[in-house]
This record gives sequence, C-alpha cells and structure tokens, in this order.
Amino acid sequence: MNQILYKNTKISYSDSGKGGAIVLLHGFLENQTMWQELIPELCKRHRIITIDLLGHGESGCLGYVHSMEENADAVHSVLSELRIRKAIFVGHSMGGYVALAFAELYPDNVKGLVLLNSTSKADSEERKKNRDRAIKAVKKDYMGFIRLSIANLFSPDNREKFSAESESVKLEALKTPLQGIVASLEGMKIRKDREVLLHLTPFPKMLILGKKDPVLIYPESLEQIENTDVKLVTFSDGHMSAIENQEELKEVLLAFFKAI
Repeated sequence: MNQILYKNTKISYSDSGKGGAIVLLHGFLENQTMWQELIPELCKRHRIITIDLLGHGESGCLGYVHSMEENADAVHSVLSELRIRKAIFVGHSMGGYVALAFAELYPDNVKGLVLLNSTSKADSEERKKNRDRAIKAVKKDYMGFIRLSIANLFSPDNREKFSAESESVKLEALKTPLQGIVASLEGMKIRKDREVLLHLTPFPKMLILGKKDPVLIYPESLEQIENTDVKLVTFSDGHMSAIENQEELKEVLLAFFKAI
C-alpha cells in the first residue's frame, strides 16, 4: 500500500500493472481489499489503481462529513501524484457516487465510467431518514450495525452460499472507525443528483445492477438510463456483484475496457 497526504490526511492506494489506467473505488464499509480477487486478471493488460476513500481502510478521516466531492478531490490528488491524466473509473455503490462527483469536477480526466451496484440519483426523503436512523444505530451498537449492514448486501438466496465471504467483508468493515461511518452516511445523505451526467457526458458509460439487490430497487434503477447510451448489464443476484457474480463481472469489465 502507498500513501499520500491530502489536507494533512493520509490517503492509502495501490498501483499495479501497466497500460491504460483503471481506478477502482470501493463502497461504504468496504476498502481496497474488495477488489483483490479481480486485480490479478485486470492488471494483465491495465494499470489498476485502488484507493481507500476517506475514513475507510487505511485512509484517515477528514471532519464530520465526508462529501462525495471531498472524496473526489482526494482521488484526484492520488492521480496527480501518479501523473495519471485520464482513467476509466469503476465505482461500487458509494464509490459510484464518488466517481460521478469526480466526473462532474474533472470531466477531462474521465475516459469511461462504470457504476457497479450504484446510482446517479440523490437520496429520496425516505432514504435520508434511513441514513439518520443508521447514524443513531451505529452510535448505539457499532458491532450490531456492521453485522446487519453486511448481511443485507447479499441477495437473500446467497447469504448462506457466501457466508465465508460475507464474514470476510464484515471483518474488513470492522476496520472502519465510527467517525468514518458517520461522516460517510452524512456525505451520502447530502449528495447531489447527477443523473444529468448519464445523459450529457461524452465518454462510454456502463451500469451494472443486481436483479435482487436489497439496497437498490431494480426497476427504479432502470429509470435513470432511459434515453441514454449507457450500457446496461444485469446480474441475477444482490448488491455484492464483485463476490456474487465475480467471474461474469471480470468478463464484463474487461470487454468494456477493451472497447474504449
């Protein structure tokens, strides 16, 4: 793992392989390790950059709200350090929100965008209330919150099948400090709606969804790409496509990278 300082805060990243740059951004309660099964295959032909977002993994916290824009600026700092001018971004869940913020702030640095189990839409009022409930819940029972949150990311049929992987994700999630969790929930709650980017940006885009995703309602997720050139890929499972649909995901990503 490598590190830079962003606003006197440590940001951890990895850099492997050679070729066109691909930036992989993890989701809420995750960190760079979520990509470890995919990297060996992806880095055969590409330069793969993974980054721990603010308050996750080995990266530090920066205040009490980690906005998507602040995360995007931290990602930009890493790419500047590595002298990477243009990259394809793959963002899982919250990582997708950060990738969209990056695309809005630094459009010339984006060569392509993959939203993996993510959305360009802002939180609904109900979802904002759920974020507030989550903040109260994690402050009251940190361990219980993590355990429940991770279990709810897999499709109900897969919870038993991927119990070992789920346990591994939970152990990584437990490395996320309370401040990092709360600051990210606050940041996601106030994020902008960026659906317009799916319509107006010139670079290739792909949306990967799970049909049984417990977090994102599938039919609602489809609405954002109506009348766009966004390529849709649908898997039959839940929110954790990098685990639940690992081999298919590798194929889909490699084909998308090759086409750009």
